[in-house]
Amino acid sequence: MKGCHFARWRSLSALVLCIALAGCAAMPGGERGSSDDPLEPVNRVVLDINTALDNAVIKPMAEIYRQNVPPFVRDRIRSAIDNLAEPRIFVNDLLQRRADAAGITFNRFFLNTTIGVAGMFDPATQRGFPKQSGDFGQTLYTWGVADGPYLVLLFFGPSNFRDAFGLGVDLFTTPPALVVTGHAGVVTGLAVGAVDGIDLRSRNIESLDEIIASALDYYSHLKSITRQRRQAQLREARGLEAEAQELIDPGTSATEPQK
Repeated sequence: MKGCHFARWRSLSALVLCIALAGCAAMPGGERGSSDDPLEPVNRVVLDINTALDNAVIKPMAEIYRQNVPPFVRDRIRSAIDNLAEPRIFVNDLLQRRADAAGITFNRFFLNTTIGVAGMFDPATQRGFPKQSGDFGQTLYTWGVADGPYLVLLFFGPSNFRDAFGLGVDLFTTPPALVVTGHAGVVTGLAVGAVDGIDLRSRNIESLDEIIASALDYYSHLKSITRQRRQAQLREARGLEAEAQELIDPGTSATEPQK
């Protein structure tokens, strides 16, 4: 098993390196990005691919999902998937030295897994234990790791070098990963990830449409929004309050709040 985990880490490191090399190779003279976004040319290409995939496959599936699955069932699915992330959030809260957040997350997972029927309901929030943030990209930030260049990931969207590496760690440490292993683990992980993505997309259909319709430059607008949202999460990781501004979260629809 240790060899398997080492191979995963080596593959992830190779992926990050390939992304960096691909970015450099894709920017010949005269087509380089700005100083704060040196990979802009390749990022725009990846965003175009993501947008095409979304228009052709993901958004239609999300619309079918929302039309055919009752809101009550969708909310139970959302809560159960979110509950799977609580152990990972707990560990990262500890690594970030956020004892209070770790305590809240521990109570959330215990209450929602037991009273909440395997996380399908969220009694923890009603009892004063709100959902906390906690991912490995945040943890690396608190350890002093810089963002690195802005990066648009295939399927996963806006990120940066540090958070892309953190995402890889999160994917390998969030159940069903590490719980269900082997071929069954791969299949289970893909199934949960697919449902997670379709459900999230179904919750932001209108909000993302509004962003696209109102933006003079969708790439720049999306980069600004996601950077603002991420900055708020990073401030939270350092125990600071979010700045007083309204942040648009592309992962949550204003017309269909999560429950």
